[in-house]
Amino acid sequence: MAGWITGTCKANGIDIHYLRTGGNKPPIVLLHGLMTNGACWTPLAGTLEKDYDVVMPDARGHGNSSTPDHGYRYNDLAADVIGLIDTLSLASPVLLGHSMGGMTAAVVASRNPKRLRGVVLADPTFLTPQRQYAVYESDVVDQHRRVLNRPRKDLLAEMRARPRRRSCEMIELFMQARFQTSIHAFEVLTPPNPDYMQLIRLFDVPSLLVVGDVGSVVSAEMAAELALLNERLEVVQIKEAGHGVPYDQPERFSAVVQTFLRSLST
Repeated sequence: MAGWITGTCKANGIDIHYLRTGGNKPPIVLLHGLMTNGACWTPLAGTLEKDYDVVMPDARGHGNSSTPDHGYRYNDLAADVIGLIDTLSLASPVLLGHSMGGMTAAVVASRNPKRLRGVVLADPTFLTPQRQYAVYESDVVDQHRRVLNRPRKDLLAEMRARPRRRSCEMIELFMQARFQTSIHAFEVLTPPNPDYMQLIRLFDVPSLLVVGDVGSVVSAEMAAELALLNERLEVVQIKEAGHGVPYDQPERFSAVVQTFLRSLST
């Protein structure tokens, strides 16, 4: 992270905090999921910074960005991203989003394709209406509230004890991000979400959908169906990865992303 920029810009009526690798290079904006933040993209940004100006914003209600009482639906999050692009004068950026960030990137790409050079969706929250209501009615908010009331050292020890492939650096980044996630941010789970099939149909920009093979939101079957809706959508499945595909298989994910980014220059 040496030499990276830490900044805050005013956009869409809020303060958006971001990390940025900088330099006169093609920009790429990385959008995180619920309960993470921009810093969680640090490992991926490290593999991209040589060739790209990587911008990693904290979504509202996350990290060091503003936490308004309301305004956490996908339309709000997409407007924040457009405001960030405008305020930082990013010329034809690529958007890459995971989970909540993937749905946000899809909304932006469906409405503003001429402003983007490409879009990467890492297992976005493309939930059926039934699953949206199931998540909304679950105890996920209460779980998060309980986490916020726990000593950080206890949560860190628990996370380190889990049988995962993630590095100690990533575990600490996730823990910090979790404690910086406002309860207000869970408003994004309120149904209905944007119609993801309609979003994909509206894409007019080179697009990549990356999914895992174990427990992904977007199954291989759904990904294949989405690819039929838009000839500009490419699908890649990464083995031995779940919903957290960028973190479950970081080297493979980075390689897939870089291959796609290089294709935009040919």
